[in-house]
Amino acid sequence: MIKIGMMLGDRYEILEKIGTGGMSDVYKAKDHKLNRFVAVKVLKQEFSENTSFVSKFRVEAQAAASLMHPNIVNVYDVGEENGVHFIVMELVEGITLKKYIEKKARLSVKEAVSIAIQACMGLEAAHNNHIIHRDIKPQNIIISKEGKVKVTDFGIAKAATSNTITSNVMGSVHYTSPEQARGGYSDERSDIYSMGITLFEMLTGRVPFNGDTTVAIAIKQIQEPMPSPRDFVPEIPVSVEQIVLKCTQKSPDRRYQSVGALIDDLKKSLITPDENFVKVIDTEANAATRKVSRDDMNQIKKQYKKSSHTEEIRLKKNSAKPPAQPVKGGKKKRPDFENEILDEEEEEEYESRMERFTTILAVAGAVLIGCIIIFLAGRAIGIFRFPSSVQESGTQMIAVAGMTEEDATKALEDLGLDLNISVVYEESGDVEDGMVISASVEPGTLLKQGDAVTLTVSGTEGGVTVPDTYNKSLAEAVSELEAEGFQTERKEGYSDTVAKGNVMSQSPEGGTKAERGSTVIITISQGPQESKVAVPDVLGMLPDEAKATLEAVGLVGNVEEVSDDDETKIGRVVGLSYSIGTQVEPGTTISIYVSTGPAATYMYVENIESPAVEDPAYVEGTQCVIVLTTASGKELYRTAVTSFPYPVNLLNISEPTGTLTLIYTVTTDAATVTDPATGEVTTVPGTSEQRTINRPVTFIRNDSGT
Repeated sequence: MIKIGMMLGDRYEILEKIGTGGMSDVYKAKDHKLNRFVAVKVLKQEFSENTSFVSKFRVEAQAAASLMHPNIVNVYDVGEENGVHFIVMELVEGITLKKYIEKKARLSVKEAVSIAIQACMGLEAAHNNHIIHRDIKPQNIIISKEGKVKVTDFGIAKAATSNTITSNVMGSVHYTSPEQARGGYSDERSDIYSMGITLFEMLTGRVPFNGDTTVAIAIKQIQEPMPSPRDFVPEIPVSVEQIVLKCTQKSPDRRYQSVGALIDDLKKSLITPDENFVKVIDTEANAATRKVSRDDMNQIKKQYKKSSHTEEIRLKKNSAKPPAQPVKGGKKKRPDFENEILDEEEEEEYESRMERFTTILAVAGAVLIGCIIIFLAGRAIGIFRFPSSVQESGTQMIAVAGMTEEDATKALEDLGLDLNISVVYEESGDVEDGMVISASVEPGTLLKQGDAVTLTVSGTEGGVTVPDTYNKSLAEAVSELEAEGFQTERKEGYSDTVAKGNVMSQSPEGGTKAERGSTVIITISQGPQESKVAVPDVLGMLPDEAKATLEAVGLVGNVEEVSDDDETKIGRVVGLSYSIGTQVEPGTTISIYVSTGPAATYMYVENIESPAVEDPAYVEGTQCVIVLTTASGKELYRTAVTSFPYPVNLLNISEPTGTLTLIYTVTTDAATVTDPATGEVTTVPGTSEQRTINRPVTFIRNDSGT
């Protein structure tokens, strides 16, 4: 059982519950070893005793831990303690994309595309590591307070060991691909389908398919044509519409074949939104209504056979069949979920097994013949070449004009000729910066091993034009800058003209040149600046929380340690240098007093020895003043005595060290002196001299507290 305040793994202090899912709960925690806040995902108690669920939970951690990307929630640690299985992850302060859509009803085209680009970058990193998410949806995409988009919850992802992976694990039915709904194989293109549905929801504020039951929605995913987002929001540009439709093709072969290709089209849609550059293959034929076979129907029933009030995975399968309902004539009525599928099927005959087998053989034969024809044709026109023939006879120069410098260089390197590739830069008003204007070798020219090729690229060497992000949302600005290869750094400021959350300034300014990979500083408006701010209530918080709370309202927190008798408040804020609610100027430094526990006290119990120990001239019985002070100069005790040793007993001393001072007078008697030459006798009067002795003292710690 997880309780607030408990420690996991002797380092993670559970602070509060921040979320829950089908199999796990998520808590905010403090990592005391690295002094940072983290999110801890804990497997629910009802699942922790089931080995298959525990195994899946560990697979989630292993899959996610291998991913390190700015657009993916990082996994730091995984462990088990007293039957509690947990994963420690990056704590992302922000809002899920689902709640963000609900808050804004629907997003602008630029903001939706910008968010999609960042999410796809994280997804591409996962796919490059052979990890398929299988549950892409707005609930699993987080927008941080800094505007960074992060994909989370690789809860049913697995490391791919082949090109595709079969799995009967279903994501949320509104976003699941047709092949997942049928229980078939799923690969990277299934994630692309789900991303297309997510982009549709960002643009329109609704999902394309809905229904009363999960089975009904799954059937629509398989056989109903995908609606266009422009049917709901006519101002959506044609390129964005085509991107959504291509992502959500029923057949995986007609979708984008990689997330990288999808990212390229999303970036292009930001630049030329009204250009119809997306190639969607046979959209109408693909969108036509499709018959659901008996096998499909049976598989869907298995996938979605769950209780009506939840779609979460259960520990035990319900083996009881739905009860038959009596109707007139003594016949039994089917359950509702079967009527949705079988009404028409009962009136038709299905293909025999032999017919299906014959069809499969025919399709396989046609595919094989087609592959042979394509291979032979490819060899004839020079598409398929072997390294040995390339090196001996060379290959033709490809057209690189219009490519980016990076893409052109890679394409030439892929020719396998170890070409001597160089780049020169030339400013051009007609060609976008970073794009290839021309090459020193004409397309079609035969290249041989080691030939030199010079690319002429638009722009100045190492410099590209910085996008102008003024008055754009944080997410949109970050996406545009990163699309051009820049890093971003965020600052905050106040503006009377720029809305809160939008960019009020940037450095370097938009339209200027800057090195690829350099950092662009964007200042985000916090709205109009108020003259004063109120000191917030941070009593009882941890020091880091208190500082963050003060900084959030524009104040500066300075931690100071103080003693406090309440031992339950050790390590927490017990006071401030300003009263709570006091109006102060922005930027004011507020002292945060953090308790170190009850103050230690000391005592002095000693028999003070005579000054004669140090000074033999001291005459016993002479008055001596005793003074005891602390190291800081505070006087604790003063008295005059004439006899030693003298007992002193002092309690509740606040400092550990001090000084004992003895002040006394030494008197000499009168004496007669005879001059040896003359014999004259004179009298020398007695003298009186005040002397001081200082003794360092270490007080005894009073552990009893009395």
